Order: sequence, then structure tokens, then C-alpha cells
Amino acid sequence: MRLTRYSDYAMRALLYLAARDDQPCSISEMAAAYGISQNHLMKVLNDLGRAGFVVSTRGRNGGFRLARPAAQINVGQLLRHTEDDLQLVDCPSCVLSPAGCGLSSVLDEALMAFLSVLDGYSLADLLTRRHGFGSLIQSLGRDRASPHLARQ
Repeated sequence: MRLTRYSDYAMRALLYLAARDDQPCSISEMAAAYGISQNHLMKVLNDLGRAGFVVSTRGRNGGFRLARPAAQINVGQLLRHTEDDLQLVDCPSCVLSPAGCGLSSVLDEALMAFLSVLDGYSLADLLTRRHGFGSLIQSLGRDRASPHLARQ
């Protein structure tokens, strides 16, 4: 199983925001920190806003923040939102489908186990799971942001 770049960017953005202690963060700041596309990140963050994961404020001191505490953002829920299709195999187009080969039920069980593990973690758990992880994310914004961004 491979998660989409969309989910990857969503997770990175939320981790970045969680590590910034409710400071508003711009798309350009996050994109520069991770070395990723601003346009793609903008689409992801707009979607996360509509889904209630982040809020944005316009203006000079604006930016994105988490919509609720990191401890209340569930990783499994986030991935269910960002992944359009969690189906692991394309059973309807398979010639074995009418006979019911059994693979789909095993893979469905594996997927449920995967999501069950993710359901046990919040965004806050990910930040504290490894010593120094939150500090590393905070330093990404300082180390990679352009001098223009650092002045804002």
C-alpha cells in the first residue's frame, strides 16, 4: 500500500502547524521548509480547512493554524479524509471476482488493521513519539525559509 502525495503533504502540513504552537504559518513558509510545491500545498490546505482540520486568517499577520488541538486530530481520520480510494485491489475488473477468490477479504482485513493502528494516534502523539522531532520541524521553518520570509 502506498499513500498519495496528497496525504503526505497533508500530514506534513499538520505536523508543521502542530509544532509551531499556534503561530500562524504561511503556505510559502511550509513549502520552503519541506521543499515542496506551493500550489499543491495550497490545494491541500484549502481542503483541510473545509474539512475542519485547519483555519486560516487573512492579512499581514495571517496564515494557517490547526483548527483544534493536535491531541484532538486523529491520524486515521485524517488519512480517511485525504485518501480517495483505500481499496487495495481492483476486484470488480478481475476475472476471479465472480468466484470470490478470497484475496479481497484478506486485504480488507489488513486495511482495517492498518487504519485501526492509525486510529490509535493523534497528531500530538506523532510529535512526541521521537525525542526532538517537534524541534526538528520547528527548525525547518527557520533553516529553509527565504530571508524575505524570515523578516515577516
